[in-house]
Amino acid sequence: MRAALEAALKELFGPGELLYLQRIPGGASKEAWVLDYRVGERVYPLFLRRAGGGVIQRRTLPLATEFRLLEAAHAHGVRVARPLRYFPDLEDREAFLMERLEGESIGTRVVRRPELQRTRQGLPQAMAEELAKIHRIPQDRLPPLPGPGEKPAHAWILEELYMDLDALEEPHPALEWGLRWLQDHPPRPLSPVLVHGDFRIGNLMVDGEGLVAVLDWEFAHLGDPREDLAWPLVRAWRFGEDGKRLGGVGEVEPFLARYNALTGREIAAEELLWWEILGNVRWGLGALNQARRHLKGEERSVELAVLGRLAAEMEYEVLHLLERYG
Repeated sequence: MRAALEAALKELFGPGELLYLQRIPGGASKEAWVLDYRVGERVYPLFLRRAGGGVIQRRTLPLATEFRLLEAAHAHGVRVARPLRYFPDLEDREAFLMERLEGESIGTRVVRRPELQRTRQGLPQAMAEELAKIHRIPQDRLPPLPGPGEKPAHAWILEELYMDLDALEEPHPALEWGLRWLQDHPPRPLSPVLVHGDFRIGNLMVDGEGLVAVLDWEFAHLGDPREDLAWPLVRAWRFGEDGKRLGGVGEVEPFLARYNALTGREIAAEELLWWEILGNVRWGLGALNQARRHLKGEERSVELAVLGRLAAEMEYEVLHLLERYG
């Protein structure tokens, strides 16, 4: 892998020296590597994203598509690291190289560290602004993405989640009840947009000044904008700060008001409940699917095993939301 990287770096930046190459922990389905490349007196901080041993969802994007999507997002002013080079085969796995940005993305630190207090105050507004930019990217500028086609976006997602549930081949009645409720209470249709698919605390890089970048685009697709708006409301993404419904950093109403003002949409806060329940079901199924990778021996990992335990928390939250609002 080192030789292939050195050849690409030489082509991108000129003759130099690869000073540092290290795999870092994190990421349930992709490898993450940091590297530094020096040309003369200048050092280029870089990041490599490489395919891992499996995927969380069947419609996870290939890295080639994710790379092209990042190119489109970067061109339209979304806060992302600049993508640099795609590798179709880097030691038998695809990968891509991008600029490395500096900041904090570990959710518990983002919602709790005192030095990020000012950032947290402005983060709901910044999140709304980035989502507005993402949802405005013209679809003719995007690579081919999964989407609902002629179906309503919510119906397409429910079909996918029922398939995920059936594939587990074990009973999870709370998740199935959640899916049944969602099916019986469909939301009003909205025109599809580019949906990030995993827009939450933990996939946002921040520093002491504010939002630095939106990370991890592997679940992007065409769909309902409310899916992105409600995903950071899922309790798991509050990282213990449950009093702040929006990702442990703020309230829903100012976030949604800013988004509506920027997009011209009129989405009401109560419309997000359907998508919040969907998000909890979706993450519960995702956690169970990740645990099965460990249990089936596809990728032995304590992290994957622990994710299976988290599914019970999602089941409890689905029941709580249905009891309170359903």
